[in-house]
Amino acid sequence: MANISLQNISKSFNHHIVLKDISLHIQKHQRVAIIGKNGAGKSTLLKILSGELQADEGEYLVENNLQIQALAQKSNFKENQSTKEAILESLSTLTEAKKTLEQISAKLQKEPNNPQLLDEHTKISNFINHHDAWDLDNKVQQILESFALKDLENQNISTLSGGEQKRVALACLLLTKPDVLLLDEPTNHLDIEMVEFLENLLLKEKWTLIFISHDRYFIDKVATRIIEVEDCKIREFNGGYRDYLNAKEALLKSLSKSHETLLKHLKSEEEWLSRGVRARVKRNEGRKERILKLREEAKKNPALIRKMSLELERENKHFNQTEGTNRKKMLFELKNISLGIHQKILFQDFSTRILAADKIAIVGKNGSGKSSFLKLLLGRIQECSGILEKGEIRCGYFDQHREMLDDSKDLLETFCPFGGDHIEVKGKSLHIFGYLKNFLFPKEFLDKKIGALSGGEKNRVALALLFSKEYDCLILDEPTNDLDIPTINILEEYLQSFQGALIFVSHDRYFVDKIAKKLFILKDKKIEESYRSFSEYLEIQSELKEYKNLALELDSPKKIQKPKTQTKLSYNEKRLLELLPKEIESLEQDLKLLEKELYIPQKNSDLTTLALEYENKKALCEEKITQYLELEEKMENL
Repeated sequence: MANISLQNISKSFNHHIVLKDISLHIQKHQRVAIIGKNGAGKSTLLKILSGELQADEGEYLVENNLQIQALAQKSNFKENQSTKEAILESLSTLTEAKKTLEQISAKLQKEPNNPQLLDEHTKISNFINHHDAWDLDNKVQQILESFALKDLENQNISTLSGGEQKRVALACLLLTKPDVLLLDEPTNHLDIEMVEFLENLLLKEKWTLIFISHDRYFIDKVATRIIEVEDCKIREFNGGYRDYLNAKEALLKSLSKSHETLLKHLKSEEEWLSRGVRARVKRNEGRKERILKLREEAKKNPALIRKMSLELERENKHFNQTEGTNRKKMLFELKNISLGIHQKILFQDFSTRILAADKIAIVGKNGSGKSSFLKLLLGRIQECSGILEKGEIRCGYFDQHREMLDDSKDLLETFCPFGGDHIEVKGKSLHIFGYLKNFLFPKEFLDKKIGALSGGEKNRVALALLFSKEYDCLILDEPTNDLDIPTINILEEYLQSFQGALIFVSHDRYFVDKIAKKLFILKDKKIEESYRSFSEYLEIQSELKEYKNLALELDSPKKIQKPKTQTKLSYNEKRLLELLPKEIESLEQDLKLLEKELYIPQKNSDLTTLALEYENKKALCEEKITQYLELEEKMENL
């Protein structure tokens, strides 16, 4: 039986139908991505699955005692609360469970054979073990370090940036380890390192996960199933994003020719992704093979690690060199530029030339100075030292705050401020509706005020306005934020056909790989230039990091061994070692009986109930076996 089931669910808002007669079943340990256009009903579906929103019709069924927790797009913390206090508060249930267990343990010393106390002790121990919460102080420190929050632990949470608050909210949620985890755009405002950390964490833990995302690499790596919301209905696809593209293409081929344009987009997208995936797999296999080989050889000759690191760094630099003189028009020249904000140095002594038709992505951690670099080019902030020369060029700018839009105007006034209903785009006179249709706006939106639009809709308007004008250079700050995948596809098509220079900031690896021909990487107060794809660059950094860790491991093995925090097993752990074998044996016997009844059902047997009981007992048995093996291993290491 499913963890969560929706049966014939319908939902409307002000007579506007969002979902109609849909059925959906979420099984244990599935990782489900919900995709679709903005406004299609993705967030509504997620809220119904969480139990936060009630459907107008249909049934919402949830397995008994199932713990469901959700990460909203906007964080909601208490006032005057520090980062560490917020994380500790998320652990209050576990803290209380540990206190209760200590009280029961004290009683058990006086009444060691009390069956009620033993039963309570086992239940609470299993709960704590499931959440890996025996050492909460160490767990909090690990989370602070893993989510790069250590420097912010005593800072008032209201003063943190959007990305920092998202990291705190994620840390709090993941610490509670719910049965079902719901995430709404989890990668928004996270830098690349944090996104990769989150991916690996979600793949490592056996979560039942339901998430909304427009990050196609994230979907492809994490999802085992995709739910597409379209025209008030849902359609299900197995696998990740590439599997979805293949299946959707096959589906559209079977439909009428009215889908030819969409089919063309999908085919192009699928071919591009397929090439990228094959290349990444091949590179990853080569990287793993090199590291495994090096690990064996370095035991005899540790100097090999340094040699291979230098060769990889040299290869990277050699790859970045351009041959000959580029005779294209120069737009910007930077000579020994240094930039700092509020007494913080962002980068120093950077020199480069930006030419016509360059396609450059600015990448790096949050706070490294990516948006400041764009503002420097626009002349909105001044360099601390060095010389910035700028040609006579027309620059178009898209910022995260959409400053080009006026909330009091409607779409018609925004695009035709002097009246009429036509605009000129690339020398052609177009009706405003015909143009906006390319950005997925229906006709009834023309008289809508900008202020009444959603964040994603405002971004579409801002991009449509930007592409309606003639520019030599486009400067874009996080253009894919709040956009759905169909709109990102449209944006990519416009940018790929744009003849001028393109300089943009983005954390979307897929988008960067597809659009950028060059990277400016902000790291360690420097800017590094690279002509590799973003994925290739990240893989090289990953390999260099593994070389560094291997060198540390061989150089000082004692330092990296896990410290023995205990010299002996606690009373609770000793009791569990005694009790678990009997509990496992009892559960295995129950499973055998249930298997017989499922294969040869008795009269009046409720197979659904039996199957649910079998799955629950099987999961409990596996959990107890894992717990017992971990305790045995711990005892051996003491």
